[in-house]
Amino acid sequence: MNDVIIEKYLDYLKYERKLSDNTVVSYKENIEVLKNDIKKDLLSIDSDDIKLFLKKENDKTSKTRAHYITVLNNFYSFLVRENHIKNNPMDMIKQPKIEKKLPDYLTVEEVDILLNIPLNNAYDYRNKAMLETLYGTGIRISELINIKISDIDFTECFIRIYGKGSKERIVPFNDVCGKYLIEYIDNYRNTLLKHKDSEYVFINSLSGRISRQGFFKILKEICLKQGIKKNVSPHLLRHSFATHLLNNGADLRIIQELLGHSDLSTTQIYTEVLNEKLKKDYEDSHPRAKK
Repeated sequence: MNDVIIEKYLDYLKYERKLSDNTVVSYKENIEVLKNDIKKDLLSIDSDDIKLFLKKENDKTSKTRAHYITVLNNFYSFLVRENHIKNNPMDMIKQPKIEKKLPDYLTVEEVDILLNIPLNNAYDYRNKAMLETLYGTGIRISELINIKISDIDFTECFIRIYGKGSKERIVPFNDVCGKYLIEYIDNYRNTLLKHKDSEYVFINSLSGRISRQGFFKILKEICLKQGIKKNVSPHLLRHSFATHLLNNGADLRIIQELLGHSDLSTTQIYTEVLNEKLKKDYEDSHPRAKK
């Protein structure tokens, strides 16, 4: 019975809420952790069972436990709506307080060092185009690797992006990004394809679409060669994109649209980064702040 209920819920997430495959898999894994731990029928679990389960998860971070609670609350709310149960056992469960951590980011100088890679072969030009696109548009790594040739409009200088929940948005790209995209696509992409066909822009050594894992490996190698000490990830470039825009006066709602955030509150954390910078600059510069 448990497996049938779980599959029904996962179908709802995938086909009605149109969540990404990665999100659906994450929900499934979280629900199965509960199922395997409590070893009861999911329909008979009560709030005491949930509290006991969460107590065992105390070694996890507050963010991880909060994620469990969100997933399970959504799952049991679904079961209530579908008349599988009368009451949601999550109603008595409180979310843990999560310490808000400001996103780290690269300085403009660090970005310049990272992006200034030697260009000696097709792989270098591909990597340069990927880095310029990530930093130049602020898109997610999952969005980058799924860009197709047909998604890029070089006349209007924008890329059609399909984000979380298959939401479509248009993101502009700058002249430098466009220059290296054209250089890679026109002169080097076919070298990587090796006479094969692909609709995707960024190609790996096997002539297929580059993977997330493949990109992470490439980024790690580039950081090592360029002498970047920070733990750089694609998401750090996304944070850097947003922070640099805000520092240079971009409107928060424009940044929200570019990042594909459905809720402005998700984007507002970047204003806190700016506030921290302003505070530091003030303390470093004002005569009385130095005393």
